[in-house]
Amino acid sequence: MAQQCIKTATASDEASLIAVVALAFGTDPAARWTWPDPQQYLRHFPGFVKALGGKAFAHDSAYYADGYAGAAMWLPPGVSPDEEVLVDLLQRTGHAPVQKDLSAVFEQMARYHPQEPHWFLPFIGVDPVQQGKGCGAALMQHALVPCDRDRSLAYLESSNPKNIPLYERYGFELLGTVQVGTSPPIFPMLRKPR
Repeated sequence: MAQQCIKTATASDEASLIAVVALAFGTDPAARWTWPDPQQYLRHFPGFVKALGGKAFAHDSAYYADGYAGAAMWLPPGVSPDEEVLVDLLQRTGHAPVQKDLSAVFEQMARYHPQEPHWFLPFIGVDPVQQGKGCGAALMQHALVPCDRDRSLAYLESSNPKNIPLYERYGFELLGTVQVGTSPPIFPMLRKPR
């Protein structure tokens, strides 16, 4: 594994971070269930990334690995996604046959979201051509430092079962499974500070 240099993103990095997250989620079960058509995915997923995790840029909690090999967008305690934009985007652009189930999935996910102050990880992803080089691990380690320092919980929702072992290695515990109708399973996970 190559040593990774993790940097804090600025506004000028936003488009590059959103692009690498879109590449990383190109085969994600939940993302592609929402937008199964490739053109629709490429058109609308970047807006979804911005609505769900974009506030990380204003809070210095969006990170990337050298060369934009990977990115992580964390929302600090007290900062929430732009839910109005998120709901509007999903209602306007989500695949019509999954609309009803999509709303129910978000309702169920909300039940797992911790009430106490916590860091929320909407997105962590690595460019597929850079995977397996330690980038995801480096991004995760970097972002968990403030969680442990400040004794804060960390929370995420894994939309890909293949990623659960990585999150468990960093102390995240599976809280349950969210699945409605035709949706792929989503796995809410919580990490206590170490």
